[in-house]
Amino acid sequence: MRTPMIYEHNLVLFSRSEGDAYKSSQAAELSLNAAILRAEIARSYEEFLDIFEAFYADDVEVSREDLREMIRGKAKVRPFLLNVLVPLHVMAEIAGLSISVQQTAIPGDTANETHSAWRIDFTGIGGRRCTLKWYATRRWYASRVVYEHHYDLQQIGGSLTDEDLNLGSSLSGVGFDLLC
Repeated sequence: MRTPMIYEHNLVLFSRSEGDAYKSSQAAELSLNAAILRAEIARSYEEFLDIFEAFYADDVEVSREDLREMIRGKAKVRPFLLNVLVPLHVMAEIAGLSISVQQTAIPGDTANETHSAWRIDFTGIGGRRCTLKWYATRRWYASRVVYEHHYDLQQIGGSLTDEDLNLGSSLSGVGFDLLC
């Protein structure tokens, strides 16, 4: 007698709409991450704001493991983005900071949810380096992010300081110790 390899009660039916939702969220995730990786902070922080506008829902919810409350809505998330993007842009464009971003997809099996690992390397003009690593989970509705959570933030290397940047006399003493 032949033993079946899969018993009927162990099968999980995957409806066509769930399959389409999975494919759709994966494709949107690939497009979003590719846009983020192509954008250059030294050229413009506005590129990142355009990406945010194009890929995130108006009622997006954003959280991070060290925040007490979730941030709800594009209007409330945008100032947080600007507080990160503007100083990075200035340090990259004017002060010579080198910024390298890497992303790795983490396989998942939930329709409309994606996972990825992120890494940003900051290198000062003298070669000193600081790295930030974290993970992100996104939930999608159609082609828009409706929820994003960042967790397990890790810093490798010490903070970069004024000496790691080419500030010149006009910006010296501004105190860009915020990296890492």
